[in-house]
Amino acid sequence: MESELPDIYCPFPQRTNPHVGQTRVHLDEWTRNTGLVHRDSARNRFEQADFGSFVGMVYPTADAENLDLVADWFVWLFLVDDQLDDGHLGRSPEPVRDVVELMRAVIESDTPGTLPDGPLPAAVVALADLWKRTTPAAAPHWRTRFGWHLTTYLTTTTTWEAGNRAGGVVPSEETYIAQRRHTGAIHVCMDLIEIVAGIEAPESIHNDSRFITALEASCNVVCWANDVYSYEKEQVLGEIHNLVHLVRHHRGYGERQALEHVCARIAAETERFLTAESELLTAYPQLSWMLAPYLDGMRSWMRGNLDWSRQTPRYNPADVSQYEEPEEYLEATVLGPARD
Repeated sequence: MESELPDIYCPFPQRTNPHVGQTRVHLDEWTRNTGLVHRDSARNRFEQADFGSFVGMVYPTADAENLDLVADWFVWLFLVDDQLDDGHLGRSPEPVRDVVELMRAVIESDTPGTLPDGPLPAAVVALADLWKRTTPAAAPHWRTRFGWHLTTYLTTTTTWEAGNRAGGVVPSEETYIAQRRHTGAIHVCMDLIEIVAGIEAPESIHNDSRFITALEASCNVVCWANDVYSYEKEQVLGEIHNLVHLVRHHRGYGERQALEHVCARIAAETERFLTAESELLTAYPQLSWMLAPYLDGMRSWMRGNLDWSRQTPRYNPADVSQYEEPEEYLEATVLGPARD
């Protein structure tokens, strides 16, 4: 599909992390230890997706330890999202509500409970491990923000998206754009820039309108580029939560016109980011030591996401059978009990 897509404007250089090979090995071990990926077919799809390469593109300056950490977060988010979004569970929120509550317990109290009828799901076990490795040295305000973004991702995906699917509701473009930054967990990933870069942005910066604009614009670029590349696959799956689909639905555009419209909006958001970035650095020259790597992290996300999307087989519409697993299998994997 790549050759058929309009060009997506991205003025940032292509980069990758030198520790990607080590991280691939780490991911294989971590997903086996946590039970997140254990069936042969799932293992093959996981290896083909090459999340180690993805994380290396979007966090090109991370050291080896932090690259492993953010790679684990990626895999956790992607695998949970597959079950809540593309799988059967995303169309019926009831089976996952108890699991989401267990995840909230990890985030809010660091002490996950137990399911009434058995051991903890693999996704909860993995989340507890991630939380312990990520938050101990983080500032309290960072923990609060990160926890809120993670919780909002889980609840928005399991209530808003699933409710729309169950009720046949087609959201407006404006509503979708606001919710997309949550359902895509992109705020979670942007928060991790502070961990990777070893910086601590004060609340005053997070509350600055120019920083908010730069962050919102970069998040939109990432999410909408993902919608462009995943559009064809999601059409096959009957997924309505895609900006290209909504543009076609609400504006009556043809496929090519809708794709070009979204790509033009991506270019406009990129320019909005660049303007906000310049204004922010001019306003706070004494904070350039912290703002420069933070903004560079946003740039890396916009570029790296685009590069990975162009090469991954994850969005191949010919391979949608991976999302049509039987219910009993879904309940036995990431959202079911962890293996011993």
